[in-house]
Amino acid sequence: MRREQLEENQIGLYAVALTAGMGLGLWHPSFGASLEYLISPVLALLLYSMFAQIPFLQLREAFANKRFTAALLMINFIIVPIVVWFLSLFLPEHPPLLLGVYLVLLTPCIDYVVVFTHLGRGNARLVLASTPLLLLAQMLLLPVYLWLFMGEQAAQVMSAEPFLEAFLVLIVFPLGLALSTEFWAKRQRSGAIWLEVTAWFPVPFMAMTLLLVVASQIGRIEEYLPVVAQVVPVYIAFMAIMPFLARLTAYAFHLDTQAGRALVFSAGTRNSLVVLPLALALPDGWILASVVIVTQTLVELVGELIYIRLVPAIIFQESKSLEISKTVSKKSSQDK
Repeated sequence: MRREQLEENQIGLYAVALTAGMGLGLWHPSFGASLEYLISPVLALLLYSMFAQIPFLQLREAFANKRFTAALLMINFIIVPIVVWFLSLFLPEHPPLLLGVYLVLLTPCIDYVVVFTHLGRGNARLVLASTPLLLLAQMLLLPVYLWLFMGEQAAQVMSAEPFLEAFLVLIVFPLGLALSTEFWAKRQRSGAIWLEVTAWFPVPFMAMTLLLVVASQIGRIEEYLPVVAQVVPVYIAFMAIMPFLARLTAYAFHLDTQAGRALVFSAGTRNSLVVLPLALALPDGWILASVVIVTQTLVELVGELIYIRLVPAIIFQESKSLEISKTVSKKSSQDK
């Protein structure tokens, strides 16, 4: 099997992994729960393989399309936080639940968003080139947002030793290793070969991670079902609202059709698997945060299947986008 075939069929593979995880976790809850110990090492390998595919050494390419970059930063780090804050008003004042919602909704996706953008006929190259910028920005801004939304409670959680350890071991270390791999690949053929090999890893490790996460957490989702049921409408509302706000942002920045679609997918797709290890490392009293994040993953994967059909067909149609672009160009010419 060629790597392209594996990537083209990854959605089906993820669906199988999710179904298997649910079945295993519900059929044998104690065994499913015991798989939680495998999540961290598998997730570390997944994040390394994903980070290795991010073109960190070509960061300046993210700024090549200045309008798209500006729109991307605007939608993800100004508009999204406002939407998240508004939606959180409909949730109970339960800190673990709110922390999980904030962790997952305030962080834009840097992995399978590229695939879904491609399937939704958006400019996947623009999204890929922007992933280093998105990752760095969210690492810097997430603590700020948590402090703004939760105050001292967020500061206490983020200063906890397990939280910091998970951040260093599961995010900073794989990130550093991926950067080293890219430097190695740039200088030596053996490094380039290894980098090519790592390109095979994200899909199987993503499927494995989804299976382990769902199998180990489905019991908790069932246990906290009344609480979890309150966040599902918020996640659905987020995925329903963001495409329209992204479309307005794309028009404001005069993006072309494919760039506009890319913006929609970036705005609506979140970074659940990257922030999950942080939630799993929290004290027992905050375990609901991880359950809330896993729930978002399940909702989002269904939502992405809807996105790939509706975004090119309704949200960002070719004809409408071209008509607006022509109108903008005509007005600009008249102004001159």
